[in-house]
Amino acid sequence: MPFKIRYYLHRMHQLDSNMCVAVNHTSHCKMIRDSFRLVSRLGDGVFWYGLMLAILIVKGSHGLLPVLHMAVAGICGTLLYKWLKGKTLRLRPYAVRQEISLAGMPLDKFSFPSGHTLHAVLFSVIGMNYYPQLAVILMPFTFMVGLSRVVLGLHYPSDVVAGALIGSMVAAISFLFLAS
Repeated sequence: MPFKIRYYLHRMHQLDSNMCVAVNHTSHCKMIRDSFRLVSRLGDGVFWYGLMLAILIVKGSHGLLPVLHMAVAGICGTLLYKWLKGKTLRLRPYAVRQEISLAGMPLDKFSFPSGHTLHAVLFSVIGMNYYPQLAVILMPFTFMVGLSRVVLGLHYPSDVVAGALIGSMVAAISFLFLAS
């Protein structure tokens, strides 16, 4: 690999790692740490399953298509991010940098991409497509889920950005399949 490319990749990794340390230091405040633990726990699936159930309760049979759409796309997102984690094997930030405090429980030992963020974006994009009025809830919550992963020392910012991009792409592709 040419020197310039290696240099820029190294600088990007340094920036990513340093941003992770800075954001993670906010977890030293108990209120911030506890708030983001809650957001992260809800992002484990609790919030999304609750949303799907609420859609079915409020919309009845008219909510079946959006919920099935979310469920099938969510399964595809899970398969993709697990495959990517198995290929990249990027260790979580707390395992690499001593100054990063682990403030939440990891689901596994690898960080790339953020599955929480992938699913938050995926479910939000699909949900807002069917019910645009949900944006006032889904957009801030999705942002907080992504941020929680860095605050808790579980992901680098680039893991979160990658998760968001992959979640967006899976959602977009799911609409293509639905339209055909």
